Amino acid sequence: MPTPDLNGRVAVVTGAGAGLGRAHALALARHGARVVLNDLAAPDGRLPAQAVADEITAAGGQALALAGDVRDAAAMADLVARTVAHWGRLDIVVNNAGILRDRSFAKMDLADFRSVLDVHLMGAVNLTHAAWPQMIAQRHGRVIFTTSSSGLYGNFGQSNYGAAKMALVGLMQTLALEGAKHGIHVNCLAPTAATAMTADLLPPAALAALTVERVSPAVVVLASDAAPTRMILAAGAGSFESAHVTLTPGIHLPDGPQMAEALLLQLPAVLDRRGEQVPRQGYEQVAQALGKAGVPPAAA
Repeated sequence: MPTPDLNGRVAVVTGAGAGLGRAHALALARHGARVVLNDLAAPDGRLPAQAVADEITAAGGQALALAGDVRDAAAMADLVARTVAHWGRLDIVVNNAGILRDRSFAKMDLADFRSVLDVHLMGAVNLTHAAWPQMIAQRHGRVIFTTSSSGLYGNFGQSNYGAAKMALVGLMQTLALEGAKHGIHVNCLAPTAATAMTADLLPPAALAALTVERVSPAVVVLASDAAPTRMILAAGAGSFESAHVTLTPGIHLPDGPQMAEALLLQLPAVLDRRGEQVPRQGYEQVAQALGKAGVPPAAA
């Protein structure tokens, strides 16, 4: 059986003081990674992630707890610099930090919408942007963004959260293309787990099955040398699935004053998923449209 060996690798996990972040850090350490645990400091100055670092160290691993707000680009640049100064490299970035500000869109304060985007989307951007040059220099890197079924498929009352989580999928798609030539693999994890963020949303039996430890094996695989790239890996309750953004074969309509009417009439054909594909890059949508119009894509 192949083993996801992370010996010699250095990982940063955000939101590592509890929940999924703690479980991810422990799992990475068990597989040999040296782990930097990032989280916010408590009001009294205590760093919750320190207890997790101590747990890793007591088990024979290597860990370092560093405070820092993912919303602060300078703090994330400092986090990367301190990681590299301490261990000489940075191989794995697990963007896990998150918050919830659930409310229906009609009742949502725009400040709450913005705060969720700042933590989930810009927090991941800030850390990954700081780590990217180091990974390019190493010609090796593994970046994991935490998306969600709320972003992939929607969820009532989570317009802010869903928007941020789907934005991370778009970020992953492009960074995977840009990182490929540098040996950087970029993926998304869509976890389902019982955490402080979901405690009030699910019944007890579901919460008992959705342990955070049943998600973290996915992080270990996505952090490994054998990791894929551009994958959306769903994980929860010991189940693992792959999600995709697809494109149907669709139709082509000739120009004319009743083009909208013809499209409305043929919407069922546009929605027909038989023969749908997963485009390798955005231009494939352009190429498909031009091909059906009888125009060679290279001539565009």
